[in-house]
Amino acid sequence: MMQLYYMAGASSLAAHIVLEWVQASYQLVEMTPESLRSASFLGLNALGKVPVLTHGAFTLTESVAILSYLVDLNPASGLLGGDTRSRAEAMRWLAFLNTEVHPSFRPLLARPEPDEADPPAGRATAAARRAVREHLARLDRQLESRDWIAGVRSVADPYLFVMFRWAVAMDVDLDGLRYLTAFARRMYGDAGTRAALHAEEGLAL
Repeated sequence: MMQLYYMAGASSLAAHIVLEWVQASYQLVEMTPESLRSASFLGLNALGKVPVLTHGAFTLTESVAILSYLVDLNPASGLLGGDTRSRAEAMRWLAFLNTEVHPSFRPLLARPEPDEADPPAGRATAAARRAVREHLARLDRQLESRDWIAGVRSVADPYLFVMFRWAVAMDVDLDGLRYLTAFARRMYGDAGTRAALHAEEGLAL
């Protein structure tokens, strides 16, 4: 039985959605900022962050590794493409999300609101929002002629969905990004996504 250690609102939602998509048998372990610092959890991930996936005696951290592992366990899902090039395409966008988009949110996660009493911090927050917007605009262009970021549904899509939700929560300007917004609507309408959001946030099924 697999166990996914998660926090509501965290990037662990991507792995949760994929667990639903591949119809895996799994248990959820909800974490809090306090429990992330517990000795038992730090024994699983010394960085003290989610997601963490355990599968028997095997423990795996890092979203990209977890998402790839889940698909390798369930190759019929097709969530990393059906051939070498489609797999490379899915991995390209997964890597972009992980190495470029996700880190661009860090200043906003640390300081979500501008600090009028600290102009340099306020400028840094505004610059971070612009950087996120630039990344999302690139993703919007990629989605112009396709429903899914890699052309077919892949593990990159739940990760992109998490980034979209963060952008909304962090008040990033999404005006004009209609293809990205349409993608988010498709994700919200997806049964696996809704099941994960129901379990984590109580969203109605």
